[in-house]
Amino acid sequence: MSSTASALEPHVFSMRAVVYRRFGGPEVLALEHVPPPSPAPGEVLVAVEAAGLNPKDVLVRKGKFTALSGAHFPRIPGYDFAGRVLSCPPDAGCAPGDDVYGMVQDWRGGTCAELVCVPFDQLAPRPSSLSAVEAAAAPLAALTALQGLRDQLRVRPGDRVLIHGASGGVGSFAVQVARLLGARVVATCSPRNADRMRSLGAHEVIDYHRVDPCETGPYDAFFDVFGNRPFARARAALRPRHGTYCTTVPRATSVAWETLARGGLQRRRRLVIVESRRADLEVLSRWFERGHLTSPVDRVVPMGPPAAPHAYLETKRARGKVVVDIAVGDGQGDKHDDAP
Repeated sequence: MSSTASALEPHVFSMRAVVYRRFGGPEVLALEHVPPPSPAPGEVLVAVEAAGLNPKDVLVRKGKFTALSGAHFPRIPGYDFAGRVLSCPPDAGCAPGDDVYGMVQDWRGGTCAELVCVPFDQLAPRPSSLSAVEAAAAPLAALTALQGLRDQLRVRPGDRVLIHGASGGVGSFAVQVARLLGARVVATCSPRNADRMRSLGAHEVIDYHRVDPCETGPYDAFFDVFGNRPFARARAALRPRHGTYCTTVPRATSVAWETLARGGLQRRRRLVIVESRRADLEVLSRWFERGHLTSPVDRVVPMGPPAAPHAYLETKRARGKVVVDIAVGDGQGDKHDDAP
């Protein structure tokens, strides 16, 4: 029975979902039948077709951010989604049957399931040029790239921008977004990904195995997507006075510096804290529709068993995004030749 049918028939009281009941490694994940969610006021009920996985899923599953995510169980991973509206408030800007995509803003996750409830301002119409899988790969990574480059680093046309760790999900979008913002883009990656980085718009590619990006430059913006080049090392590669550094990894020091930056007390060290904004999703949608942005998908995997895709994500070697096809499962994994 499809998830859409399950949501519309009142006598059906469960849905398939990836679930974990304790913090730990990929082995804590299981495919289960659980009660479906009920939308709160202002929320849209979405039948999920595909869900994107992100490093955030790994960190939360390991219990790294319990102060923010809480420690309640059971939990359903997943923040990115693409699917079809089943029900929505009158002022939601969508209607039942509409194809939508987006990112769940808070730390509860929940998109690796047949149904998810999402505040209406955290989703947008799915670009017609994208499949559900391609759309599910985009929101968290593409929003992080857009907000980090535009809002934290304030990239302008002609700026020289370094994207460190460019071959993953956020990095692949960051190369494209920086190019769209008019920057001269330098990407770091392993040699096997160099041609792909150039195809996405990088003007220069650095093999970080051979050259420390902190010893290159100067750069107007240093976007440390991988998160292993702190400002203390990266500052040597920045232009004096106005060169800006931004990381995607929330540590005590990066959170403190971002707090000072938002208070106007410093401006050169930033942390991107991604927000799910409908207006930004619409910016991305326009770029997708015009063919200016592509959604990098590394692997498409069936809904279960769920441990393997998470284990692959933990290797940090994904070339783009890992996406779960919610419509495929229960022994249908043979339809995916690239599944791990």
